[in-house]
Amino acid sequence: MMLPFLAFVFGTALVGGAALLLMPRRTVAIDRRLAELTAYHDDAEPAKPRFETVIGIFKRIGDKMPRSPKEMGTLRLRLVQAGFRRDEAVTIFFGVRVLFAIALFLMLSNAIIIRPNMMMALGGLALGYVLPGMVLARLAKRRAHRIRLSLADALDLLVVSVEAGLGLDQAMTRVGTELAFAHPELSDELKLINLELRAGKARSEALRNLADRTGVDDLSSLVTMLIQTDKFGTSVAQSLRVYSETLRTKRRQRAEEAAAKTGVKMVFPLVLCIFPSIWIVTIGPAAIKFMTVLFPMVQNMKQY
Repeated sequence: MMLPFLAFVFGTALVGGAALLLMPRRTVAIDRRLAELTAYHDDAEPAKPRFETVIGIFKRIGDKMPRSPKEMGTLRLRLVQAGFRRDEAVTIFFGVRVLFAIALFLMLSNAIIIRPNMMMALGGLALGYVLPGMVLARLAKRRAHRIRLSLADALDLLVVSVEAGLGLDQAMTRVGTELAFAHPELSDELKLINLELRAGKARSEALRNLADRTGVDDLSSLVTMLIQTDKFGTSVAQSLRVYSETLRTKRRQRAEEAAAKTGVKMVFPLVLCIFPSIWIVTIGPAAIKFMTVLFPMVQNMKQY
């Protein structure tokens, strides 16, 4: 009897804490009210979309969460690698993590869906806190895979542009424009390099930032090669052509490795799914016939 009561009390406390976090501070409410009274009707701001309202709720909750400096650096890098570059991305992520954990806890601690269980509810709370990080890691891995697949086409265009007489910076800008439709992730990264160069950053620093933002090993090798080429004054076009051939050889080796692993990966579906079906189709009729013939004979022998 005490278990549902404790779950109800703990869930009420969590909901109350979340409501207190969502309530605007008094000074903020007063400033907003004064701005509404002093503003003209013609200058009234349009209503915010519902998506922006939800993002604001996540951000407001994330602002209240304690943060570790070590975790902040790793988490910000993971968010950038997943494609989230906004300044408040970390805050929104913390808000999503907290709300998802509370939602799972309330779902498992109430009798609406399943029988309330405190241990299961606490497990759901821990799972809701960990699951957004796993999803973020998956998104970063998928984005890195798409960038890795688009790198060969980008290198071919880069070699053609450099051999046509363009500099390395202009060639990367041109390649970023050409790849905007086919490979938008790599196109955005190349355009961001151009913006960093215009802002005054050194080319080596901008290229290292590219490697850190993507987390792709092939792109990190390309960045290292470009920095060394720029430092020693060797031919950029020749270096890019040699690296392009090396990258294609590496892609072929990865494809051969994946093909070699296919036989081992097919063992489990064969054993668990296909072989039982084959046995049922081939041995099933014989087994049924055997049972219909043998069981009456055994019963007759027992009677005699």
